[in-house]
Amino acid sequence: MESAEVARRFLGFFQERGHTVVPSASLIAEDPTLLLVNAGMVPFKPYFLGQRTPPSVRMTSAQKCVRTPDIEEVGKTTRHATFFQMLGNFSIGDYFKEGAIPFAWELLTRPTADGGFGFPEERLWVTVYHDDDEAADIWHKSVGVPVERIQRRGLADNYWHMGVPGPGGPCSEIYYDRGAEYGREGGPVVDEDRYLEVWNLVFMQSQLSEVRSKVDFDVAGDLPAKNIDTGMGLERMATVLQGVDNIYETDTLWRVLDRAAELTGSKYGRDHRDDVSLRVVADHVRSGTMMVADGVRPGNEGRGYVLRRILRRSIRNLRLLGGEDAGLMHELTAVAVSAMGEQYPELVRTAANIHTVIDAEEAAFLQTLRTGTAIFDQAVAESRKSGRSALAGDQAFKLHDTYGFPIDLTLEMASEQGLQVDEEGFRRLMQEQRERAKKDAREKKTGNLDVSVLDELLGRTGGAVDFIGYGEVVGEARLAGLLVNGANVPAAGEGTEVEVVLDRTPFYAEGGGQLADQGVIRLGGGAVIEVRDVQSPLQGLIVHRGRVASGEARVGDTAHAEIDVERRRAISRSHTATHLVHAGFRRALGESAAQAGSENSPGRFRFDFTASGAVPAAVLRDVEDEVNEVLVNDLDVRAFHTSIDEARAMGALALFGEKYGDEVRVVEVGEYSRELCGGTHVARSGQLGLVKVLGEASIGAGVRRVEALVGIDAFRFLARESVLVAQLAEQMKAPKEELPERVSGVLGRLREAEKELERLRSRQVLAIAGSLAEGARDLGGVAFAAHRVPDGTGADDVRKLAVDVRGRLAARPAVVMIAGVPKDRPVVVVAVTEGARERGLKAGALVGVAAKALGGGGGGKDDLAQGGGADAGAVDQALAAVERAVGAA
Repeated sequence: MESAEVARRFLGFFQERGHTVVPSASLIAEDPTLLLVNAGMVPFKPYFLGQRTPPSVRMTSAQKCVRTPDIEEVGKTTRHATFFQMLGNFSIGDYFKEGAIPFAWELLTRPTADGGFGFPEERLWVTVYHDDDEAADIWHKSVGVPVERIQRRGLADNYWHMGVPGPGGPCSEIYYDRGAEYGREGGPVVDEDRYLEVWNLVFMQSQLSEVRSKVDFDVAGDLPAKNIDTGMGLERMATVLQGVDNIYETDTLWRVLDRAAELTGSKYGRDHRDDVSLRVVADHVRSGTMMVADGVRPGNEGRGYVLRRILRRSIRNLRLLGGEDAGLMHELTAVAVSAMGEQYPELVRTAANIHTVIDAEEAAFLQTLRTGTAIFDQAVAESRKSGRSALAGDQAFKLHDTYGFPIDLTLEMASEQGLQVDEEGFRRLMQEQRERAKKDAREKKTGNLDVSVLDELLGRTGGAVDFIGYGEVVGEARLAGLLVNGANVPAAGEGTEVEVVLDRTPFYAEGGGQLADQGVIRLGGGAVIEVRDVQSPLQGLIVHRGRVASGEARVGDTAHAEIDVERRRAISRSHTATHLVHAGFRRALGESAAQAGSENSPGRFRFDFTASGAVPAAVLRDVEDEVNEVLVNDLDVRAFHTSIDEARAMGALALFGEKYGDEVRVVEVGEYSRELCGGTHVARSGQLGLVKVLGEASIGAGVRRVEALVGIDAFRFLARESVLVAQLAEQMKAPKEELPERVSGVLGRLREAEKELERLRSRQVLAIAGSLAEGARDLGGVAFAAHRVPDGTGADDVRKLAVDVRGRLAARPAVVMIAGVPKDRPVVVVAVTEGARERGLKAGALVGVAAKALGGGGGGKDDLAQGGGADAGAVDQALAAVERAVGAA
């Protein structure tokens, strides 16, 4: 049974029993405590907590998930994977244990011909939480499972929570006995390889406030209602139903693994190390494909870091398998899109965008491997020079953090050099970095608030703050919540930094690339709050951050909220301009130019999009002209709500990786642009006045950034440019239209003059070669010529001079040392003749002596070596140190 069919049967079974099928949510979690959706129930958390009204009290879904705490184990075992799909049925205050247990048993044991999974009843075992007599009784008395196949377990195995504050409860797990060939008898408490978990039924009944570990947490109280959350791992179920040994041999993963083996000339099952790498590639390529499709971009923090690590581990393991050619990731990504496309059609629709991102990351990492190897060699030299037998943790961290060099590659290459790596120090620094990234991302949204505090505030607004800002810039409201330093307070006095929640507000919270509104809130009691930022840390909750400028703010006060209208208008112009530029680039570059981020600020915006390379200047000009023509035509800008299906049918652009509900807001500019968008916009395109594109540049692998000005800011920029051009034309004594040619001519002549100066300087330096050779001093039978060239002499000339002098002394045992300071850092070159080498004098060793005096390092061959350092004032000491070393030889 194919994986897609497993999902269809599961969803169909529960749909027949009154459950609403809910499409998979994006992997990008709404929950501010999570980077990525890591469990099937995450999108349903607000329903369990009573924060949001569910579309139905019975729901079912097939949810995409990514979990990376055990990423280092992926490939080493056949159980671990980063991406997985969780099939689940959910009850919000409807049925509980008495409904969930019989449903699960019926679906598992019903014959395949009747739409079930056809499991033999005698091969199914169940576990329950150690004191859950109710669940045990239902399994035995209602379903008929023998007592000897019902086992009890503790918190570590049979209590479920998300690992963060939220819902939790005891669970009951169902296991399939794969037979004696897979392990010992005795049920899952004895052997979980033989007894494979296929379904987990969670009886969600408690609200957890603090979660320290799997078995250490605080229960704040009961949930508003008893709920059911079940999870069936699709890959694990496919393993059983397809009769294979593990998830890597199931239909979707095997296609990627098999193609990876074919591309690298390896064979699965022949070599353990190759098998590990093939499993890593199969899992990580699929995970990376799914994450990119949901809008995650490679980066150095947060979920971007997770994706980058996954993709680079894939590339690294392909190289271990012998696949060093560029383009392998493209091939494997195409296989992953094909394998998963039946379940997730959006993969096929956005395949070009997915390829752009992953191809660019592959190219960037292959370059990283080349540059990182040089940095690694330098770190090895420094370690040996200081007498250490291991690379320091901070060196390994710098290789990883600054150059993207994976730690497993550092470990392998260090081992080849006979060195170890301070892994403990490296992992400590990595953990500190991750914690900082998580904290920064979380605090941006939550303001360092406890999530339970946010939940309470959301409850005070009746489940959601009423945003009235699309049509109004002022509004009457009630002060529903007041926070100081993250704590609920009844009042706050003048000068206090506060976070304010109103029951309704015209203030737009930062989101969708649009910056937050600013303004004032005047309270009925006379207090005034200056608002400088607005965030939405939870869906439906809008938090105003600011300062009590005067009076005392009190919860319950009436409020008059007023935004800064000029700021809003300027931001709205920028947001509409972003839509137009996006449409222009898609017309010019094709659908692969998908938006990858934006920021709409007053008078200025930036727009990020996927592209494989730089955008030609001619394309930038054409897009700018086309957009300004739309402004001149003064097209109507209209916003309306419709269903997601209707929006797609009318061609509305759903941004790559963005999350949308069943009802969406569409913003269209005439027939030129039509996008799904929750931001604020102008009424007509002519209100933008002018759009001036400033330029574009790369901001990461496969992503370009365009920056532009809008309205009066664009006019002012062009006015300044006009003045500058006029001044330059006057100085060059040329008409404006001839300036490019005149400037190019001047620059050309300047470059030629610089080259001639360099040639003269080089001849002057080399002219002294003869006198240096003639003046060489005899040190125990070895001719020694040493010289310090004038500061500013290039490193190439220093090297040429050393080689020239050595050539003039070739018939004798001779050592030549030339030193100088090309810029701020000293350089030393040592050249040794064959006669001197026969006496044991080697250039590399002598450069090491000089570099030590200079506070640096260096190396090279026995006949010629170069080094440097940080102390330009120690050049004379370096010359003297080498002279002593030669004299002592």
